[in-house]
Amino acid sequence: MKPIFDIRNINKQFANHKALDDVSFVVPENSIFGLLGPNGAGKTTLIRLINQITAPDSGELLFHSRPLNRKDIENIGYLPEERGLYKKMKVGEQAMYLARLKGLSKHDAQQKLRTWFDKFDISAWWDKKVEELSKGMQQKIQFIVTVLHEPELLIFDEPFSGFDPINVNLLKDEILKLRNQGATIIFSTHNMASVEELCDHIALIDNSRKILDGKVKDIRDKYKDNVYEVAFRNLKGDIEGILNGDCSLLKTGKKEDYQFASIRIKNHLGPNELIGKLLPHMEIHSINEILPTMNDIFISSVEENKNRLT
Repeated sequence: MKPIFDIRNINKQFANHKALDDVSFVVPENSIFGLLGPNGAGKTTLIRLINQITAPDSGELLFHSRPLNRKDIENIGYLPEERGLYKKMKVGEQAMYLARLKGLSKHDAQQKLRTWFDKFDISAWWDKKVEELSKGMQQKIQFIVTVLHEPELLIFDEPFSGFDPINVNLLKDEILKLRNQGATIIFSTHNMASVEELCDHIALIDNSRKILDGKVKDIRDKYKDNVYEVAFRNLKGDIEGILNGDCSLLKTGKKEDYQFASIRIKNHLGPNELIGKLLPHMEIHSINEILPTMNDIFISSVEENKNRLT
Protein backbone atom coordinates (compact mmCIF):
# COMPACT_ATOMS: atom_id res chain seq x y z
CA MET A 1 0.00 0.00 0.00
CA LYS A 2 1.38 3.42 -1.00
CA PRO A 3 2.14 5.95 1.75
CA ILE A 4 0.26 9.24 1.70
CA PHE A 5 2.34 10.60 4.57
CA ASP A 6 5.89 9.68 5.54
CA ILE A 7 7.30 10.94 8.84
CA ARG A 8 11.08 10.58 8.95
CA ASN A 9 13.32 11.10 11.98
CA ILE A 10 11.30 14.04 13.33
CA ASN A 11 12.71 15.96 16.29
CA LYS A 12 11.07 18.87 18.11
CA GLN A 13 12.26 20.65 21.24
CA PHE A 14 10.38 23.26 23.31
CA ALA A 15 12.66 25.03 25.82
CA ASN A 16 13.73 22.20 28.16
CA HIS A 17 11.18 19.70 26.87
CA LYS A 18 11.86 17.23 24.05
CA ALA A 19 8.41 16.86 22.45
CA LEU A 20 9.43 14.45 19.66
CA ASP A 21 12.59 12.37 19.60
CA ASP A 22 13.56 10.81 16.24
CA VAL A 23 9.98 9.74 15.39
CA SER A 24 9.44 7.87 12.11
CA PHE A 25 6.45 6.02 10.62
CA VAL A 26 4.40 5.80 7.44
CA VAL A 27 0.68 6.51 7.04
CA PRO A 28 -0.65 4.27 4.22
CA GLU A 29 -2.97 5.78 1.64
CA ASN A 30 -6.72 5.11 1.98
CA SER A 31 -6.46 3.79 5.55
CA ILE A 32 -7.52 4.75 9.07
CA PHE A 33 -4.34 5.28 11.07
CA GLY A 34 -4.46 5.41 14.87
CA LEU A 35 -2.04 7.86 16.50
CA LEU A 36 -1.91 6.66 20.10
CA GLY A 37 -0.11 7.55 23.30
CA PRO A 38 -0.58 8.76 26.88
CA ASN A 39 -1.20 12.44 27.62
CA GLY A 40 1.95 14.46 26.96
CA ALA A 41 3.50 11.77 24.73
CA GLY A 42 3.93 14.09 21.71
CA LYS A 43 0.82 13.33 19.61
CA THR A 44 -0.51 16.90 19.54
CA THR A 45 2.91 18.27 18.59
CA LEU A 46 3.07 15.83 15.69
CA ILE A 47 -0.42 16.81 14.51
CA ARG A 48 0.59 20.49 14.62
CA LEU A 49 3.65 19.70 12.50
CA ILE A 50 1.50 17.94 9.88
CA ASN A 51 -0.84 20.94 9.83
CA GLN A 52 2.19 23.26 9.55
CA ILE A 53 1.18 25.19 12.65
CA THR A 54 4.78 24.73 13.74
CA ALA A 55 7.88 23.22 12.10
CA PRO A 56 10.21 20.38 13.12
CA ASP A 57 13.73 21.11 14.32
CA SER A 58 14.99 18.29 12.09
CA GLY A 59 13.66 15.43 10.01
CA GLU A 60 11.31 15.25 7.03
CA LEU A 61 7.55 15.32 6.50
CA LEU A 62 6.68 13.88 3.10
CA PHE A 63 3.23 14.15 1.48
CA HIS A 64 2.84 11.84 -1.54
CA SER A 65 6.62 11.18 -1.36
CA ARG A 66 7.61 14.85 -1.65
CA PRO A 67 8.34 17.46 1.03
CA LEU A 68 5.21 18.88 2.65
CA ASN A 69 4.54 22.48 1.57
CA ARG A 70 2.09 25.26 2.44
CA LYS A 71 -0.24 24.48 -0.46
CA ASP A 72 -0.80 20.94 0.87
CA ILE A 73 -2.89 22.37 3.71
CA GLU A 74 -5.76 22.59 1.18
CA ASN A 75 -5.76 18.78 1.05
CA ILE A 76 -5.85 18.33 4.83
CA GLY A 77 -8.89 18.54 7.11
CA TYR A 78 -8.24 18.92 10.85
CA LEU A 79 -10.71 18.45 13.70
CA PRO A 80 -8.85 19.52 16.88
CA GLU A 81 -9.70 18.24 20.35
CA GLU A 82 -10.21 21.82 21.54
CA ARG A 83 -13.29 23.10 19.73
CA GLY A 84 -13.33 26.64 18.32
CA LEU A 85 -16.68 27.90 17.03
CA TYR A 86 -17.82 31.53 17.36
CA LYS A 87 -20.48 31.35 20.06
CA LYS A 88 -22.54 34.39 18.97
CA MET A 89 -22.75 33.51 15.26
CA LYS A 90 -25.67 31.58 13.82
CA VAL A 91 -24.87 27.96 13.02
CA GLY A 92 -25.61 28.15 9.28
CA GLU A 93 -23.83 31.49 8.90
CA GLN A 94 -20.72 30.14 10.60
CA ALA A 95 -20.75 26.88 8.65
CA MET A 96 -21.01 28.85 5.39
CA TYR A 97 -18.15 31.12 6.45
CA LEU A 98 -15.87 28.19 7.27
CA ALA A 99 -16.85 26.36 4.06
CA ARG A 100 -15.97 29.42 1.98
CA LEU A 101 -12.58 29.57 3.74
CA LYS A 102 -12.03 26.01 2.51
CA GLY A 103 -12.45 27.27 -1.07
CA LEU A 104 -16.02 26.21 -1.80
CA SER A 105 -18.30 28.46 -3.84
CA LYS A 106 -21.40 29.84 -2.11
CA HIS A 107 -23.65 27.52 -4.14
CA ASP A 108 -21.56 24.37 -3.48
CA ALA A 109 -21.15 25.23 0.21
CA GLN A 110 -24.91 25.73 0.66
CA GLN A 111 -25.73 22.49 -1.15
CA LYS A 112 -23.16 20.36 0.68
CA LEU A 113 -23.97 21.82 4.08
CA ARG A 114 -27.70 21.19 3.67
CA THR A 115 -26.95 17.57 2.75
CA TRP A 116 -24.74 17.05 5.80
CA PHE A 117 -27.15 18.89 8.13
CA ASP A 118 -29.96 16.58 6.98
CA LYS A 119 -27.72 13.52 7.42
CA PHE A 120 -26.86 14.55 11.00
CA ASP A 121 -30.46 15.59 11.74
CA ILE A 122 -29.50 19.18 12.68
CA SER A 123 -31.23 21.18 9.94
CA ALA A 124 -33.53 22.78 12.53
CA TRP A 125 -30.46 24.38 14.13
CA TRP A 126 -29.38 26.34 11.02
CA ASP A 127 -30.63 29.70 12.37
CA LYS A 128 -29.77 29.08 16.04
CA LYS A 129 -26.76 30.66 17.70
CA VAL A 130 -23.82 28.35 18.38
CA GLU A 131 -24.04 29.05 22.12
CA GLU A 132 -27.52 27.43 22.13
CA LEU A 133 -26.05 24.10 20.98
CA SER A 134 -24.89 21.28 23.23
CA LYS A 135 -21.25 20.20 23.13
CA GLY A 136 -22.22 17.22 20.95
CA MET A 137 -24.15 19.44 18.51
CA GLN A 138 -21.19 21.80 18.21
CA GLN A 139 -18.99 18.79 17.58
CA LYS A 140 -21.21 17.75 14.68
CA ILE A 141 -20.86 21.21 13.11
CA GLN A 142 -17.07 21.05 13.39
CA PHE A 143 -16.95 17.55 11.95
CA ILE A 144 -19.02 18.68 8.96
CA VAL A 145 -16.86 21.72 8.16
CA THR A 146 -13.72 19.55 8.55
CA VAL A 147 -14.79 17.06 5.87
CA LEU A 148 -16.89 19.34 3.63
CA HIS A 149 -14.15 20.18 1.10
CA GLU A 150 -13.35 16.44 0.72
CA PRO A 151 -9.64 16.59 1.61
CA GLU A 152 -7.32 13.64 0.89
CA LEU A 153 -6.06 13.55 4.48
CA LEU A 154 -8.27 13.97 7.55
CA ILE A 155 -6.96 14.35 11.10
CA PHE A 156 -9.42 13.72 13.92
CA ASP A 157 -8.24 14.43 17.48
CA GLU A 158 -10.60 12.70 19.98
CA PRO A 159 -13.55 13.01 17.57
CA PHE A 160 -16.05 11.20 19.85
CA SER A 161 -15.61 13.54 22.81
CA GLY A 162 -18.99 14.85 23.98
CA PHE A 163 -21.07 12.33 22.03
CA ASP A 164 -23.63 9.84 23.32
CA PRO A 165 -23.37 6.21 22.04
CA ILE A 166 -25.92 6.74 19.22
CA ASN A 167 -24.02 9.71 17.81
CA VAL A 168 -20.68 7.93 18.29
CA ASN A 169 -21.98 5.17 16.00
CA LEU A 170 -23.23 7.77 13.52
CA LEU A 171 -19.78 9.38 13.41
CA LYS A 172 -18.01 6.00 13.14
CA ASP A 173 -20.17 5.10 10.14
CA GLU A 174 -19.31 8.40 8.44
CA ILE A 175 -15.58 7.93 9.12
CA LEU A 176 -15.68 4.47 7.54
CA LYS A 177 -17.58 5.88 4.53
CA LEU A 178 -14.94 8.59 4.09
CA ARG A 179 -12.21 5.93 4.12
CA ASN A 180 -14.15 3.81 1.62
CA GLN A 181 -14.54 6.86 -0.64
CA GLY A 182 -10.76 7.31 -0.77
CA ALA A 183 -9.81 9.51 2.18
CA THR A 184 -6.92 8.74 4.52
CA ILE A 185 -7.63 9.37 8.20
CA ILE A 186 -5.26 9.96 11.10
CA PHE A 187 -7.23 9.23 14.22
CA SER A 188 -5.93 10.29 17.65
CA THR A 189 -7.80 8.86 20.62
CA HIS A 190 -7.55 7.24 24.04
CA ASN A 191 -10.52 4.98 23.26
CA MET A 192 -8.87 1.65 22.45
CA ALA A 193 -12.19 -0.02 21.58
CA SER A 194 -12.59 2.50 18.76
CA VAL A 195 -9.05 1.74 17.59
CA GLU A 196 -9.87 -1.97 17.29
CA GLU A 197 -13.12 -1.17 15.51
CA LEU A 198 -11.85 1.44 13.04
CA CYS A 199 -8.07 1.48 12.61
CA ASP A 200 -6.09 -0.42 9.97
CA HIS A 201 -2.68 0.70 11.31
CA ILE A 202 -1.39 2.41 14.45
CA ALA A 203 1.67 4.14 15.86
CA LEU A 204 2.13 4.35 19.63
CA ILE A 205 4.18 7.27 20.99
CA ASP A 206 5.38 7.47 24.58
CA ASN A 207 7.80 9.93 26.17
CA SER A 208 8.36 11.61 22.80
CA ARG A 209 9.45 8.41 21.03
CA LYS A 210 7.62 5.92 18.84
CA ILE A 211 7.60 2.58 20.65
CA LEU A 212 5.29 0.55 18.42
CA ASP A 213 3.74 0.73 14.94
CA GLY A 214 2.21 -1.51 12.29
CA LYS A 215 -1.05 -3.12 11.21
CA VAL A 216 -3.50 -3.60 14.07
CA LYS A 217 -3.96 -7.28 13.14
CA ASP A 218 -0.20 -7.93 13.05
CA ILE A 219 0.34 -6.20 16.39
CA ARG A 220 -2.41 -8.21 18.09
CA ASP A 221 -0.95 -11.41 16.60
CA LYS A 222 2.52 -10.47 17.86
CA TYR A 223 1.26 -9.98 21.43
CA LYS A 224 -0.97 -13.05 21.57
CA ASP A 225 -0.09 -15.72 24.12
CA ASN A 226 -1.52 -18.96 22.67
CA VAL A 227 -4.59 -18.78 24.91
CA TYR A 228 -7.88 -20.38 23.85
CA GLU A 229 -11.29 -20.36 25.47
CA VAL A 230 -13.22 -23.62 25.14
CA ALA A 231 -16.97 -23.83 25.82
CA PHE A 232 -18.17 -27.36 26.54
CA ARG A 233 -20.67 -29.66 28.23
CA ASN A 234 -20.66 -33.15 29.75
CA LEU A 235 -17.09 -33.19 31.04
CA LYS A 236 -15.80 -36.65 31.90
CA GLY A 237 -12.80 -36.44 34.19
CA ASP A 238 -10.51 -33.64 35.34
CA ILE A 239 -9.39 -30.99 32.80
CA GLU A 240 -5.88 -30.60 34.22
CA GLY A 241 -5.40 -34.37 34.08
CA ILE A 242 -6.70 -34.44 30.50
CA LEU A 243 -4.26 -31.69 29.45
CA ASN A 244 -1.40 -33.74 30.92
CA GLY A 245 1.15 -30.92 31.17
CA ASP A 246 1.09 -29.92 27.47
CA CYS A 247 -1.20 -27.00 28.28
CA SER A 248 -1.85 -24.72 31.26
CA LEU A 249 -5.36 -24.33 32.65
CA LEU A 250 -5.77 -20.61 33.42
CA LYS A 251 -9.42 -20.30 34.38
CA THR A 252 -12.71 -22.20 34.45
CA GLY A 253 -16.28 -21.05 34.84
CA LYS A 254 -19.82 -21.22 33.51
CA LYS A 255 -21.59 -19.14 30.86
CA GLU A 256 -25.29 -19.78 30.27
CA ASP A 257 -25.69 -23.51 29.49
CA TYR A 258 -21.98 -24.21 29.01
CA GLN A 259 -18.88 -24.56 31.10
CA PHE A 260 -15.76 -22.86 29.80
CA ALA A 261 -12.02 -23.15 30.31
CA SER A 262 -9.24 -20.73 29.36
CA ILE A 263 -6.19 -22.75 28.31
CA ARG A 264 -2.68 -21.73 27.26
CA ILE A 265 -1.09 -24.21 24.87
CA LYS A 266 2.64 -24.70 24.34
CA ASN A 267 4.22 -23.13 21.26
CA HIS A 268 4.69 -26.42 19.39
CA LEU A 269 0.97 -27.22 19.63
CA GLY A 270 -2.00 -25.78 17.74
CA PRO A 271 -5.76 -25.64 18.34
CA ASN A 272 -6.29 -28.94 16.51
CA GLU A 273 -4.05 -30.73 19.00
CA LEU A 274 -5.96 -29.09 21.87
CA ILE A 275 -9.29 -30.22 20.40
CA GLY A 276 -7.86 -33.72 19.96
CA LYS A 277 -6.95 -33.89 23.65
CA LEU A 278 -10.32 -32.60 24.87
CA LEU A 279 -12.84 -34.12 22.46
CA PRO A 280 -12.88 -37.67 23.92
CA HIS A 281 -13.72 -36.19 27.35
CA MET A 282 -16.35 -33.54 26.62
CA GLU A 283 -18.87 -32.17 24.14
CA ILE A 284 -17.18 -29.08 22.67
CA HIS A 285 -19.50 -26.20 21.76
CA SER A 286 -16.85 -23.69 20.60
CA ILE A 287 -13.16 -22.85 20.74
CA ASN A 288 -11.88 -19.29 20.32
CA GLU A 289 -8.38 -17.86 20.40
CA ILE A 290 -8.13 -15.04 22.93
CA LEU A 291 -6.23 -12.15 21.36
CA PRO A 292 -5.00 -9.27 23.52
CA THR A 293 -7.05 -6.09 23.26
CA MET A 294 -5.45 -2.88 22.04
CA ASN A 295 -6.02 -1.57 25.57
CA ASP A 296 -3.91 -4.44 26.98
CA ILE A 297 -1.19 -3.81 24.37
CA PHE A 298 -1.24 -0.05 25.01
CA ILE A 299 -0.80 -0.50 28.77
CA SER A 300 1.88 -3.22 28.54
CA SER A 301 3.89 -1.33 25.87
CA VAL A 302 3.86 1.91 27.87
CA GLU A 303 4.83 0.02 31.04
CA GLU A 304 7.70 -1.73 29.22
CA ASN A 305 8.93 1.59 27.87
CA LYS A 306 8.70 3.15 31.35
CA ASN A 307 10.79 0.30 32.80
CA ARG A 308 13.41 0.73 30.07
CA LEU A 309 13.75 4.42 30.90
CA THR A 310 14.11 3.93 34.67
